[in-house]
Amino acid sequence: MTSSRYLIARVAQTFGYFRRNQRMADAASEMHLLREAEAQLGMAIWQKVEEIEELSVEYWNLRKFIKEKELIQKKIGDCQIELDRAHEERASRLNNTPEVHQELMNQRILLLTDLETLAQRRDEIVAEAREVRRAYDGFKMKLEVLTNESKDSEEGKAKIAEVKRRLADLKLKFSDLKKQRLLIATEIEAGDDKVDLVDEQLNEKKKDRRMHASEAFQVISEGNKEISILRAESGLLDTQMRQLYAEIGRFISRNTLRHPACAVAASSHQGLVDVMRALRRSSALNHRLAGNA
Repeated sequence: MTSSRYLIARVAQTFGYFRRNQRMADAASEMHLLREAEAQLGMAIWQKVEEIEELSVEYWNLRKFIKEKELIQKKIGDCQIELDRAHEERASRLNNTPEVHQELMNQRILLLTDLETLAQRRDEIVAEAREVRRAYDGFKMKLEVLTNESKDSEEGKAKIAEVKRRLADLKLKFSDLKKQRLLIATEIEAGDDKVDLVDEQLNEKKKDRRMHASEAFQVISEGNKEISILRAESGLLDTQMRQLYAEIGRFISRNTLRHPACAVAASSHQGLVDVMRALRRSSALNHRLAGNA
């Protein structure tokens, strides 16, 4: 939404033409596009932010995750080579992995997938809690200023009361997010225990299978399962890396005008930064038209 369209919409609202649901839908769509753009920008320029102190954690975590992913991809490639060789050796023999063993492997893959989802949700809660805390600090400072400047006027008292109400709401929201994070942490811990239990059961099954299967068949079975596990682990790393890309893209795009290092890092993608800035403004205007700001 442009400024001119905003003014037209404001005029329309004075005549009773109020489209709150449409404005909220537009704002949500714009925020989705903005999040995608932040991740894309971060992915494109993350190697240029090493010297930006505010992004040190994200940069070095990305370096670590990329190394881990490269190792996983190498393992997948090695597994595939072994699989091809074993298939040649096996010739006409079909995969006869015991059903119980296959069920355990499927169960393990499902558990890893669930853990990936929980980790993603935990990261979302942590990010939301960070924003709530930032808002809380802002209102706390606002309360201090209002108390010093206008505590004796009726208007000032009303503003102070509203700020206190918002502080109480934010405190409750932060507490709820903390409980959610702890609950998810408990679920992740329980999930890890289940994976360990499945691993123990798998180890027992592997011992039994070695007694009844050929070496080639064992390599094929293990290789297929290992690749599935590695791909699940790679997917988990992708989720974590995408979150870090988004954090980098968000910080860079918000600070190109006042942070020279950010401007340098984003110089080759200035067009994308401009689009992101327009999306933020449009989303804010839609929220304002919807009565949320």
